Amino acid sequence: MSTASLDPSAPPAIQANQHIYSEHFDEEFVETLDRNILQLLDRVWFRSELVGFEQYPERNNPDKPLIFASNHSGMAFPWDAIVALSHLWRRLPDKRDLPRPLSAPMLSQSALMNPFLVKNFWKKAGCVDATTLNFETMMHYNDHNLMLYPEGVAGIGKGFNRKYQFQRLATSTVRLGIQHRTDIIPFYTINGEYLNPYTYSWDWVNRLSKKIGIPFIPVGPILLLVLLQPWFFYMAFPAKLTFVLGTRIRPYELTTKPVAELTRPDYEELSNQVRARMQTELDAAVQQYGRQPYRWPELWQRIKENWRFFPFFLPWSWPALFQEFERRYVRNGHRAFDLDLRRPGAYWRMIWRNPFTLTFFIPVLGWIPIAIRGYKGHRLRTKK
Repeated sequence: MSTASLDPSAPPAIQANQHIYSEHFDEEFVETLDRNILQLLDRVWFRSELVGFEQYPERNNPDKPLIFASNHSGMAFPWDAIVALSHLWRRLPDKRDLPRPLSAPMLSQSALMNPFLVKNFWKKAGCVDATTLNFETMMHYNDHNLMLYPEGVAGIGKGFNRKYQFQRLATSTVRLGIQHRTDIIPFYTINGEYLNPYTYSWDWVNRLSKKIGIPFIPVGPILLLVLLQPWFFYMAFPAKLTFVLGTRIRPYELTTKPVAELTRPDYEELSNQVRARMQTELDAAVQQYGRQPYRWPELWQRIKENWRFFPFFLPWSWPALFQEFERRYVRNGHRAFDLDLRRPGAYWRMIWRNPFTLTFFIPVLGWIPIAIRGYKGHRLRTKK
């Protein structure tokens, strides 16, 4: 559990909200999840690569977190964020450099939006709901950097026809960067658009889906598969995720106006400048790293090298894998355990211990028990 302390000069509203920083975050959850599941999925399926992170960005203001910002993968479950953060978790020797993510509140409102219904997944992994108050509260801590996707829900809800196109960026990113005189560190997620390709977005469909706690519905070939095999709701195709570090942005140098004189139109104009700069760098990164999004020969080579872990690197086995992790860590409170994925019959033992897993494979009707469990209580925590 985090032992972070709040900046004593923080306003009263920030001090009253400081519980959001550590009320769910569980570093042991992150370590156990990464060691048992995410390392294998990344090593074989996503094969992520960090480009330009050799000289990891240092803070310009030691007392304030850096703001890492990236494009989101359109029409896909947010595996891009999961993989990016797990890769950084393994790589960074000083966890103070690790970004804590601000995530769309809809991800934590129902268990359905947690991977394979793992209760409190996003919050335990360190996510904080991306509200204005929460963002401002996080800026008063310096135990971790921050990470966000400034496009918001519009970023993951954009169709394949708008792939790699930055949607409107939240002005709060620039505003808080200026007010706290901390830098924005862009990084670009390449090939994430191919986690769920050739699916499209209609605003009227998304408006309806938000009423049931789902930020968007991908309309395309995968939609029928989601009905026939519910595990496809969390599906990701084997895109090679490449994260390219961009050029540091100093938002406080983009204007000569004092902070007190900046208006909302000013922040919108500055946000558009940042968006244009990031779009230019994203386009260049796509040209260099996005020409072969799947790298099939590399995928096949990784499968052969890790065959002893079959079938757990394949998406149809992920429901059992995550359900077993949820059973042991969340429900039974086990710690310091290893899921022996190489043991003969490991997959079938997981099914036996977690019979609910079978619902992910029942056409249409399987959605009934999934929805009942997924919407039970509707919110993972009660608003105060």
